[in-house]
Amino acid sequence: MTETTQDLAAVIARVEEEERELVLPAFTHDDAWRLGCLLVELAEERDLPVTVDIRKGTQQVFHAARSGTTPDNDSWVQRKVNTVYRFGASSYLVGRRHAAGGKDFNEASGLPFQEYVAHGGAFPVRVEGVGIVGVVTVSGLAQADDHALAVEALRAFRA
Repeated sequence: MTETTQDLAAVIARVEEEERELVLPAFTHDDAWRLGCLLVELAEERDLPVTVDIRKGTQQVFHAARSGTTPDNDSWVQRKVNTVYRFGASSYLVGRRHAAGGKDFNEASGLPFQEYVAHGGAFPVRVEGVGIVGVVTVSGLAQADDHALAVEALRAFRA
């Protein structure tokens, strides 16, 4: 099923709002661990085959791969993380913006697919008054579902 321009505009607006909303007062190594554990608990409850990864800066602070994932998910995680840090936005938002422009992300950006992907699942961890300090990433589901799970966990963590 192809997305219409109207569908893409709605998704882009929603994700931009999520990024404005999900700003934390602080983000420590312990916070990264708690957020990762929360994501794994959500995945366990739903029996989801996902890899969960939390970065603080460039340091990988949390990483868990559930049954049903493969080392390929680790590669997807790294490429999504690279995209968030390069573009300062969630990997899903970057991808949907390119799709709305009718462009393939890697072709339009000139960035290699082996290093960057604009598929949903990596979400920037922002701290008030600081900006992006990390990335929370989910890999293993359809891209909209990877993104939604990361957002759900960040929303619950922030509450």
